[in-house]
Order: sequence, then structure tokens, then C-alpha cells
Amino acid sequence: MAQWLADLPIQSILISIACGAVVGFEREFKNKSAGFRTIILICLGSTIFTLSSRMGNISDDRIAANIVTGIGFLGAGVIYQGKFTVQGLTTAAVIWSMAGIGMMIGFENYKLGFILTICMVVVLSLFQKIENLLADIYFIRTIHVTFDNIEISSLGEFENFMKQYKVKPLRKGVEKNGTHLTVVYEITGTQKNIRRANDAIVSLDYVYSFNNLG
Repeated sequence: MAQWLADLPIQSILISIACGAVVGFEREFKNKSAGFRTIILICLGSTIFTLSSRMGNISDDRIAANIVTGIGFLGAGVIYQGKFTVQGLTTAAVIWSMAGIGMMIGFENYKLGFILTICMVVVLSLFQKIENLLADIYFIRTIHVTFDNIEISSLGEFENFMKQYKVKPLRKGVEKNGTHLTVVYEITGTQKNIRRANDAIVSLDYVYSFNNLG
């Protein structure tokens, strides 16, 4: 019995759970669809399959190789088309990367597994702050604005209104439907100024509807 327990890859299993828990906690804290338990199971599952590919008579490198393909289906399941943008890409990338770490642990490269886990947490937390910093410098959004009883020649009033908020509007498309005129704008500025401008657009009397496509 003692020998049977000694032969089990307990260290790999525990390290896999620990690495999955570190990244999973960060995902759970941000209320992502793939949270604490899911990330742990992804890492542990990849470790189990990798260990299986190395064990005795059932040794088969194809098992580990197919983890990459199989995890792609799981990652695709968290990607969806939101109302205005595609959502879940970062979560899918986390699932894919976490499977790689699980495989690394399954091959008993524990040190590299820990290093990669820390790198993932740094990318997910610290780098998000860098993204926010860049957004405060330069930000691009696409908006659809539908005007009520306004002609193309009168769009200058709205565009000057946007410039008052230090937002530059670039007209990308125009469509007229009865008394409604829909214009697609690509707007540039800081994230703060664009948010202020978007809030102000809603209060304009001549704006029939407004969509911020992100």
C-alpha cells in the first residue's frame, strides 16, 4: 500500500492544483466565466493527460499533443458575440495558456510551471493597468448615431459638439431612412473624454438613438 502511494505522482497533482488556484483566484476575483474551480480543473486535467501519456505501457505522445486541440474547443465555448463586441477572448486565452502550464507540470518541469503561473498573473493584473493607462492617452471607439429630422449638411453642429469634449469624430458611413439619418463615426480621444461625450450625446434633442459599439 505504501509503495503504491509512493508511486503516485502526488507532487505533480498538488503543484498543478496550486498553479491553477493562483490564476483561478485572479479570474474569480474579476467574476469571469472561467473562475476558480474551472481554471484549477483545466490545469489539473492537462497534467493528468500528460502524466497518462508518460505512464508505462500506455505511453503515447499523441495524448499530450491532442490536449492542445481539445482545449481549443473548451476555449471556444467561452467566446461569444456580445451586443456590440466579441467577449471572452481573454478568458479563452487563459484556458489555453493554463493547459500549457498543466502539461509542463505533467512533464515534471515544476520550476518553469511556477514561473509561467506568475507570468500569467502579472499579465492579467498588472498589464490591465497598462491598458488603462494607454486608454487615457489614446482611445478609439465606433459609434452609431441616429438623428431625427436632420440633414447631412447639418451634421457639423453635432461634430462641433463632439470637439467641445476634445473628441475627434471621423465620419465613416451615412444611411437615411425616412426622417432618420444614421451616421457611423470613428471617434478618437482619451477614454475619459469619450465617456463624457457619450454621456452628453444622450441628452441631445435631435439624437433619436445612439449606440457605442466599443
